[in-house]
Formats: sequence, structure tokens, C-alpha cells
Amino acid sequence: MSLNRFVVGVLAPNSHLWQNQWLRRCLTAIIGLILGINVICFPAIAATSAIEVNVSLGNQADELKFFPNQFEFVAGTRYKLLLDNPSPQKHYFTAKDFADASWTQKVEAAKVEVKGAIHELELKPTGEAEWVFVPMKPGTYELHCSIPGHTEAGMVGEITIKPS
Repeated sequence: MSLNRFVVGVLAPNSHLWQNQWLRRCLTAIIGLILGINVICFPAIAATSAIEVNVSLGNQADELKFFPNQFEFVAGTRYKLLLDNPSPQKHYFTAKDFADASWTQKVEAAKVEVKGAIHELELKPTGEAEWVFVPMKPGTYELHCSIPGHTEAGMVGEITIKPS
């Protein structure tokens, strides 16, 4: 039996192999272990206090900049970005590669908490948000506002994750 046929046979619910109770229990335990890694690995990180970093998207003079626009984080350390938009127009905090290199605990704004993969945050005028995360993969990542013309006008930044 080829490996492909074996895998398809194991995963097919009506297959003879899937009906084998022992195999089904083993696969369920393995899947549960994989899904439970967050519970096992991240509670200690989630329980530590986060280092707060204030970030403004623009300013009241409507400058198209991040304040600050350079960030340095240490892998494995918990941070809370306190984002605000004092400008009269909306802005995006877009850093997909950085977000992919980090574990997001939550994003909170206006009594709403979002969990899961975050690639960009939109802040409307006077908007505020908190992003709690743990950077995991060292590297240098691009930050920009994805509204047409804003990146070109200088609304860019750089995020560096240093090894722990």
C-alpha cells in the first residue's frame, strides 16, 4: 500500500482503518496534543505583565507618519501595543510578516476582543486599540499604512525582533 493511499485510508471516516478504535483514539490523542500546545506552552507567557509601547498613527497636524516608526522587540517577551489615531483620517497599522512571526494573544478595541491571526489594524479618527503579542521569530519587518498614497508619503516603519 502506498503512503498516499494509507494516509487517505486513515483519514477517510468510512475506511476500515478509521473504524479501528485503537487507531482512532491514537489519532485523536495526537490531534488533541497538537491543539493543546498553546495551553501548555503559552500560559506562562500570557500570565506575565506586558511591556507597554505607545504608537500613534499620524497626529493632529495630519502628518502621514507613525510615531515612533522604529520598534525593537525581544523574542519571547510579552508586549502590549497601545495604538491611537489622533489624526482626522483613518490609518492602517499593517505588518503582515511581523504578525506572522509573532503569537497574538488578543487585540482589543471598543469593548471588542479579537483573537487569532492579525495582519493589520484599522484605526478610524480618534480610534484606539491594544494589541497583546509575543514576538517569536527574530528578523526585521516592514510596517506601513496600506491606504493608497500614505506609504508613498512616508507612513512607513521598521519592526525588529531580536533573539532572546
